[in-house]
Amino acid sequence: MTVSIDPRVAELLGHDHHLPPVDSQRFSPQALVERFLSPPAWEPDVSIERWATPSDPVHAAVLVPIVMRPEPAVLLTQRTATLRKHPGQISFPGGRCEPDDPDPVATALREAQEEVGLPPERVQVLGQMPRYTTGTGFIVTPVVGLIAPQPHETPMLALQPDPREVAEAFEVPLSFLMDPRHHQRRAFGVPALEMGRDNPRIEFFSMPWRPGAESDREYFIWGATAAMLRNLYRFLSA
Repeated sequence: MTVSIDPRVAELLGHDHHLPPVDSQRFSPQALVERFLSPPAWEPDVSIERWATPSDPVHAAVLVPIVMRPEPAVLLTQRTATLRKHPGQISFPGGRCEPDDPDPVATALREAQEEVGLPPERVQVLGQMPRYTTGTGFIVTPVVGLIAPQPHETPMLALQPDPREVAEAFEVPLSFLMDPRHHQRRAFGVPALEMGRDNPRIEFFSMPWRPGAESDREYFIWGATAAMLRNLYRFLSA
């Protein structure tokens, strides 16, 4: 089942102002490595989209690339408008697992190289986050990795996105994404017959981001990408 919705017009339920942002000291390479080596007790906020009823789910993996600048950032992509699945949406580099992939890490690294031209040897893999099931039938394993930018890679990494899949690659400050004041809770309804139940209501996270205070460009991060970032927040703040 495919839900057609402009998430920007969905009802805004509120923000989680009562939750503290992640301490920036936890963003250092050493702190991130140690967090994955000795993970705390924690629970993800969401692991399955409530309207997900995949009869034949597809396993996939995404790379959550943290670029270790003086202010660390997360590398994201905007998908081209011509793709069949999730056109125009903001996502992590990634895709379905192939038979030759030995594990989700291999899938995430291969897909990142294919989509944005990121060599696998540039990624210091930290570990995996809990799997996330999308409403479109994908069971996604997020793989978190660190990238050390070269001196000339300012303000962006020197990448070569595949124009067939990626319209743009960009970076969002990790401090912004790990601050619940920027986590919007939204909801919309769809016809009951389409959902197969009465009074359906779909709730999701969104994290709209503008590159600067004067910018009129807004990157609307929502859905599975925002949910996995929310789970990363829970993991780093635990």
